[in-house]
Amino acid sequence: MSDPMNSVGFDLDMTLADTRVGIAAVYDELSRHMGVFIDSAAVVARLGPPLEWELANWLPPEEIPGAATVFRSLYPSIAVPVTSLMPGAREAVEAVRRGGGRIVVVTGKNARDAASTVEFLGLDVDEVAGSVFGAAKGPALASFGASAYVGDHVADIEAARAGGVVSVAVATGLYPVGELRDHGADVVLGDLTEFTEWFDGWRTPASLV
Repeated sequence: MSDPMNSVGFDLDMTLADTRVGIAAVYDELSRHMGVFIDSAAVVARLGPPLEWELANWLPPEEIPGAATVFRSLYPSIAVPVTSLMPGAREAVEAVRRGGGRIVVVTGKNARDAASTVEFLGLDVDEVAGSVFGAAKGPALASFGASAYVGDHVADIEAARAGGVVSVAVATGLYPVGELRDHGADVVLGDLTEFTEWFDGWRTPASLV
């Protein structure tokens, strides 16, 4: 039986999934399509915020909706097939499942591409919630009944606070350990290879019986 006290939410990009190669390729193709320079290396160095926020760095406001539509049309065929697991990601998900918990992926990526990415990577999750960022992730975490949320961005710490859950930060994205800690994460891990040991020590005693 599942134990809701051990259910965990995970961010996707740079937490469970290394999407840098694929996202860079999509931005490169979008750049050619739109006829505008986009520095894809700069983009993937700061993954996390919604697509439209990033596009605002390169395009005038009136062109952003159309560019976002093109980006999302390209994503499934270009980005998903070259996405890989972050170190320790599969083991982290398996640890939650083994501990009787359920898993939700809560991400700024749209739900379609998030779900197809999770499926491509073969991750055993119960739900995927997409197109939410920062504190807006809180309701999804709360409605799922998560007790912790794992992410690489300072906005994921805000998400955990909004959802009333433990904030577990991994230093696999833009922010190093010190900045994640200073921003108020309850737990800071170097990467998900450290998650299982933490989770096994944290999960509720009743589940260990």
